[in-house]
Amino acid sequence: MKDLETGLRAYATMMNTLSADAIEPLLADDFHYSSQWVLAEITSKQEYLDYIRPKLKAVRDSETKVWAEMAYLEQEIPGPCVVLAQNSKDNLLSLILGKVANGKLTRLDMCGAPSPHSAKRSGEYPGLLS
Repeated sequence: MKDLETGLRAYATMMNTLSADAIEPLLADDFHYSSQWVLAEITSKQEYLDYIRPKLKAVRDSETKVWAEMAYLEQEIPGPCVVLAQNSKDNLLSLILGKVANGKLTRLDMCGAPSPHSAKRSGEYPGLLS
């Protein structure tokens, strides 16, 4: 993996397909994940996979539709990001920001601030056929 956009694209694919297969090989062993809505930070690849797989299954089982769209922040933290929406593509819930080092994703952060509404949306939903 060369850049952050590739890692974020794998995250979006994971959310759009509800399968961790696309992101697993890109995660650093000391990968960190945080959410502004959860106090404890996840501090390893295995801990993240143990956390995300049951979440993906729960979303599948609930038949709730999740949309993960490639986007770009121009202001607060300029760069690529993923905008997450639920039930409709315009019901924006959060942004995913990330960091890459040595060809691996080292960090993902789920954020409500900056607002997902502040991102420039691409209309691209990796992993989904249009």
